[in-house]
Amino acid sequence: MKATNELSRRTVMTRMAQSCLGVGLLPSMQHLFSAKALAAGEGAATAMQAPTARNVIFLYMTGGQSHLDTWDPKPGNTEVMGATKAIKTSADGVLIGEYLPRTARLMHQACVINSMATNTAAHEQANYFMHTSYGLRSTIKHPGLGSWLSFYQGPGNPDLPPYVFIGNDSRHPGAGYMARKHGPLMINNPETGLQNVRPQKGVTDDRFAMRRDMAQALDAEFQNRWDVPGVKAYADMYDDAVRMMKSEDLAAFDLSKEPAELRAKYGRETFGQGCLLARRLVEHGVRFIEVSLGSWDTHTANFISTPRLCETLDTALSALVQDLDSRGLLQQTMIVLASEFGRTPKINQNQGRDHYPIFSSVIFGGGIKGGIKYGATDKDGAQIAADKVGPPDLNATIGYALGLPLSQVIYSPSKRPFTVADKGQPLTHLFA
Repeated sequence: MKATNELSRRTVMTRMAQSCLGVGLLPSMQHLFSAKALAAGEGAATAMQAPTARNVIFLYMTGGQSHLDTWDPKPGNTEVMGATKAIKTSADGVLIGEYLPRTARLMHQACVINSMATNTAAHEQANYFMHTSYGLRSTIKHPGLGSWLSFYQGPGNPDLPPYVFIGNDSRHPGAGYMARKHGPLMINNPETGLQNVRPQKGVTDDRFAMRRDMAQALDAEFQNRWDVPGVKAYADMYDDAVRMMKSEDLAAFDLSKEPAELRAKYGRETFGQGCLLARRLVEHGVRFIEVSLGSWDTHTANFISTPRLCETLDTALSALVQDLDSRGLLQQTMIVLASEFGRTPKINQNQGRDHYPIFSSVIFGGGIKGGIKYGATDKDGAQIAADKVGPPDLNATIGYALGLPLSQVIYSPSKRPFTVADKGQPLTHLFA
């Protein structure tokens, strides 16, 4: 009977958290570990360099974006370019695909990395590697960069989550082995923002407080019996949820407060509105936001799908860069665009491109030098010709910009040692 009562208490707390946060929580508590239990030593987490960025907006192109049709075109090589043409940009010597004309006018503010290479061309494994810098294993789950930022530096706004993911990707690694408080708040639709963050109709503040007290009373015995960091972390999430519910900063999630003209400038697609929401969250102190744009897996009809996807990307990205810049936020906000891998130079019989481990990434703001490109592929975009960069190196570069201690070792609950970006080396010479 006691076991049944304990399950009931956990069920009550889980449902309450879902109601407060509008997101599902994993019922298992085995991964809910405190930062203190993970750290190699208290007070050891000090940055080794002065940060150049306070915030990161990570734009993730899910499915494998074609580098040849976007950031690494090969002018005149029709065999690999197909119907895509290259266009000049505002940066001398930097060409990009013709489907990104608005962004082309802003490339003097960007650094293009044309020599990205991953160790796998399988979606799940490459996605995980890009987000965590570690290989996918069945025995452990690693945290993403937003979780590392939260772990080392805490939230930018104590009333809001430290890390937000906007999109629909069930494969996201989240907080990994870290406490759930370091994981992202998942928002599927930026238009609707946070759901279930207000008490139900007719539930007064007093009644809500009474229900909260009742839930705490039900759980008191369980917490006293299992006085371990995981249980405390689980309970702390409810306190965070209630504090967020009462905060005026909840307005950050309400896109209706933005002028219709600006919303249209970002594009009314989910990705564009997600980028606008990311800007609002940065203004309210959320320091790491990821926005995903899917459907880049263009095995068929690449030259139909890619222009459509690029139109969505070009509209939103150009608006985001200009919007942040006009508000004086671009220098302190690093915009990073990445994908899990690229697409083949060879065009297949279905006018598509298949999986390929070479691709490109782009960085705006956050102290990065503008108007430059780094690394190169050969004339066909098939091999790295200079300055190979792996996902751990890109993640180390982002971590460097944020002032994270890249060499600091922490231990997972299984006592395995880990660092922010594994063996990745930051590209320090890309900074102004």
